[in-house]
Amino acid sequence: MSKPSALGNVIIEAARKAGRSLARDFGEVEYLQVSKKGPGDFVSNADHRAEEIIYESLTKARPGYGFVMEERGVVEGSDKSNRFIVDPLDGTLNFLHGQPHYAVSIALEREGKLYSGVVYDVARNEIFWGETGRGAWLDQRKLRVAGRSKMETSVFATGTPWVGKADGVHTQFAAEIAAMTPVVAGIRRHGSAALDLAWVAAGRFDGFWERGLKPWDIAAGMILVREAGGLTTEIDGGDPLVTGSIVSANEALHGQLERRLRKAGAFTPNVD
Repeated sequence: MSKPSALGNVIIEAARKAGRSLARDFGEVEYLQVSKKGPGDFVSNADHRAEEIIYESLTKARPGYGFVMEERGVVEGSDKSNRFIVDPLDGTLNFLHGQPHYAVSIALEREGKLYSGVVYDVARNEIFWGETGRGAWLDQRKLRVAGRSKMETSVFATGTPWVGKADGVHTQFAAEIAAMTPVVAGIRRHGSAALDLAWVAAGRFDGFWERGLKPWDIAAGMILVREAGGLTTEIDGGDPLVTGSIVSANEALHGQLERRLRKAGAFTPNVD
């Protein structure tokens, strides 16, 4: 059994602290569902509270490290080699609707490369963690991506574009779904990219793809998949942390998934 480094423990503790705050707020959200005002403002405040907890905890433990945070934005640190990439509440829409599927996601980027990551599934109290050279773990259980090699026996996860997205984005997603559904065992949409990637690392999903994501949605999950023996690339060949488009699976399925998505994209309008 491997144990997290001192840095890994720092990240895990920050995620747990934020998770405790979110769990308390989630209990209130379930009651707010029936109010006329609704839970929107409350959830926004819960998001900010969790991010502040993470920022204070990590700053105290590693002063000088920089940050890329969903709410606070880019925070330059005196240590230019290290920065945390933080999503205090991934799965906000689930949280908003009282659905217990959301996570805290924290990654460390060192010298421009993803080094360490934690995804904390608050509702299930599951800590997924991974570090370069130490593997990926669910608490104390070593993770390995699923061993399936055939699309027809595999279950994939994705995220759907929502209201306000450009028309071309919806058209492209429809083409990708049309290309995938005839050849796979199933497609799931659970609403948290961080957890989707963690579940790929754990073998619960065989693969994942999505477009239009932010670095804090996927950075920690990318580390988990990599350390669990999987592959993660950008759908069209760029950098997922830059473009926000990602495809992730085990080695046997990754190429099949990527080729099918690219072929579907070739028949849709330019969505840039």
